[in-house]
Amino acid sequence: MKREVSIFWFRRDLRLVDNTALYYALSSKYPVLPVFIFDPQILDKLTEKHDARVAFIHQTICDIDTQLRRTGSSLYVLHSPVLDAFKQIFENFNVREIFSNHDYEPYAILRDNQIRKLANSKGINFQTFKDQVIFERSEILKSDGSPYTVFTPYAKKWRQKYNENKPETFQSEKQLAALLKIDFKQIPSLKELGFTNLHPTLLPLKLDAETIGDYHKTRNLPGIAGTSQASPYLRFGTLSIRHLVSLAFKWNESWLNELIWREFFMMILFHFPHVVDQSFKKKYDNIPWRNNEHEFELWCKGETGYPIVDAGMRQLNEIGWMHNRVRMIVAGFLTKHLLIDWRWGEAYFAQKLIDYELSSNNGNWQWAAGSGCDSAPYFRIFNPTSQTLKFDPKLHYIKTWIKDFNKYHLVPIVEHEFARKRALDVYKKALNDD
Repeated sequence: MKREVSIFWFRRDLRLVDNTALYYALSSKYPVLPVFIFDPQILDKLTEKHDARVAFIHQTICDIDTQLRRTGSSLYVLHSPVLDAFKQIFENFNVREIFSNHDYEPYAILRDNQIRKLANSKGINFQTFKDQVIFERSEILKSDGSPYTVFTPYAKKWRQKYNENKPETFQSEKQLAALLKIDFKQIPSLKELGFTNLHPTLLPLKLDAETIGDYHKTRNLPGIAGTSQASPYLRFGTLSIRHLVSLAFKWNESWLNELIWREFFMMILFHFPHVVDQSFKKKYDNIPWRNNEHEFELWCKGETGYPIVDAGMRQLNEIGWMHNRVRMIVAGFLTKHLLIDWRWGEAYFAQKLIDYELSSNNGNWQWAAGSGCDSAPYFRIFNPTSQTLKFDPKLHYIKTWIKDFNKYHLVPIVEHEFARKRALDVYKKALNDD
């Protein structure tokens, strides 16, 4: 006789602490079977088999499994298309309910609808909950019910709503006794998943009062560790957004703003899904990008002849992360100095970033190109040399990532003033901006 269970399905919420859907699953009538699925439809699209994100996820679920085994439970890990995985689970267990947290990206929405349809056909209730954001989709809207497309009024309403009704935390970690007592076989290795063994290089998480409290002073200085470096942990849900926002309200308004930007871009992606491969502002699709493949390759390798740009790209290539100020500089350089389509840069970041988040990556690239909602105007073109003098004057950051800086004698691939004038002309003509 098959055991009656509720399922908790881990996705972008890889933690046992303050996990909304896990809390509700553990409060249900049935013992909880914790499930994680390595989805080939996602993994097979990753061209790099030396992928830090997969390694980070793998390490995290191994850690979760270790914690669960202390309670007499274990994690049920499958490696198959999600629909097939659930068919297998339904064959082995009498599933009464499925619990998971909302996921907002286009593929995730289609996937969840597919599983919901399968579950409902068997009389199984599939419930999802808000967990990776404070306010989702349509919770922060204009008075006429339409979505905001400008950040400042969105953020004002976001703060107002938060202060009126602070979200509760969910003490899922205190209810683990309700997990199904079961001992599953070992989790498939990275090699069995088709990836090389790799220990991801994660910058240390810094959530102390000093780092967060000084964030507004240090956030733009890439040569010092002046940011929380929380983005990969937030991306995969190893940290609770409710915890981070409570710290931000206590310690620093500027850091809170960054967390609100994340939700703003998620809201934009949900309401305007065309932004995935088109400009938010349609007329920007008229820009005749140069798309010089050789120059793009030099940008990717960090060989443009502009030290701050090259240091940023080398940091990205080496550890899968880049300081946010430098992300703005390198994105602006690609789109404005080289007139290469923002989609090329967005795709390269998507391939390399350990904290890759579709909504934020897309939103920030379109911001840099001028094509997004609430973007910098197209005529705002960063001068890499001025940016260096302002934010890395002693070259601490540059020398960290250009290891052979004393031998670095690259000639800039384009002269700044020439590139600036060219970009202004091209944008102005394409946009018919008189």
